Amino acid sequence: MRHFTNISKSYLFKLSIPIFFSNMAIPLVGLVDTALMGHLSSAKFLAAISIATSVLTMIFWSFGFLRMGTVGLVAQSLGRKNWNEIILTVIRNLILAILFGLMIILLKNPILFLIEYFFKTSQETNLLINKYILIRIFSAPAELIIYVLTGLYLGLQKTRIVSLVISIFCIGNIILSSIFVIYFNLEINGVAFGTLISAYITVIIFLSLTYHQLKDKFNSSFTILRIFNSKKIFQLFNINFDIFVRTIFLTFSFLWITYQGSKLGENYLAINTILMQFVMIASFFLDAYAFSTEAVIGYMIGKKSKKYFFQAIKNSFQLSIFSGLVISLIYFFSFQFIVNQLTDLDYLRHLAFNYFIWIIIIPPIASLCYQFDGIFIGASQTAEMRNGMIFSVIIFIITSHFLVTNLGNHGLWFSLLFFMILRSISLNYYFNRILKKF
Repeated sequence: MRHFTNISKSYLFKLSIPIFFSNMAIPLVGLVDTALMGHLSSAKFLAAISIATSVLTMIFWSFGFLRMGTVGLVAQSLGRKNWNEIILTVIRNLILAILFGLMIILLKNPILFLIEYFFKTSQETNLLINKYILIRIFSAPAELIIYVLTGLYLGLQKTRIVSLVISIFCIGNIILSSIFVIYFNLEINGVAFGTLISAYITVIIFLSLTYHQLKDKFNSSFTILRIFNSKKIFQLFNINFDIFVRTIFLTFSFLWITYQGSKLGENYLAINTILMQFVMIASFFLDAYAFSTEAVIGYMIGKKSKKYFFQAIKNSFQLSIFSGLVISLIYFFSFQFIVNQLTDLDYLRHLAFNYFIWIIIIPPIASLCYQFDGIFIGASQTAEMRNGMIFSVIIFIITSHFLVTNLGNHGLWFSLLFFMILRSISLNYYFNRILKKF
């Protein structure tokens, strides 16, 4: 483990490099799925993949506490050099991941009913949505286990392993989806099978790796009582529940964007699916700094090192804002080319170009809320994250309703930008509470 003498920009950047590349693989999956559907015969495939993936993303991301809760607790235990607690934390969250994954599968019929109730799409589009979800939903246990493993290795600051986990999942997804759609003509079923199979391949590989990494670190008797220690379970429940509520509201906000887009019409829903790929690429790239910050902040709190805590925060913000500006510049020159690769439907291309400005503005502004998330996750300051998100989403929903009514799709994108700003303001308000841990 590194002995910290200076949490410099270069150290944070070096720690983030593997995550940059692995995180880029995540939106690349979305890009490939969008491109595979965008080159089929109808915009209905894009509309269906937008709704289906938005709903499943909301559901899966609602259990993002399995990653975020793991990072903070592992990083702080690492600062105290308590390997027993690291391993017990991971075991507890792996058990939760399996149970929650099975629960999601059992709820597949209510999920399909709610989609049909809230999204007034054509019968053909609804059929495509059902096909995708009835396959992809069986990946739930594996995808939630991946959250836990990612949280473990982030907390240990082993970002190269994190990048390997994410890359294998995403690259396998891309390859399999492309084969199923292009060579086997499975259309929307193909991208669902691609994700399902790649998730389980990734889990098998990395559970084996994790066992070999940690088996020599556990130096006390392995008992059920130690795993289900009531005090630790209660602490884990509190942290996980706060993040669960926070993530429910966050993912609902993105589902709300899809819902508002569907009210404007299937063409707007289709082009917003394309445009959101740009936002997702930027967010996953900028999240690399947030992920690195999570691990460092948790470690500093465990070590009670206030000086390096502030140094890490300052440098991570500066790096993230600068990177957001670079992303905007890249988008400025490449927007038209990327859109043309994602769909060959001319009317969708023309419609997408009308909203080019929002893709340029969002990355540097959104970088601030991503970094705040990393700081609060590393500090396990989850109640404040929950409260800040609830406030931001409520204001966002109210304002987006009026903005969309008066400005149409531009109003929807303006409300998304405003939502990012609200997230930063709300977490900044709670920042001083973290300092009580020192």
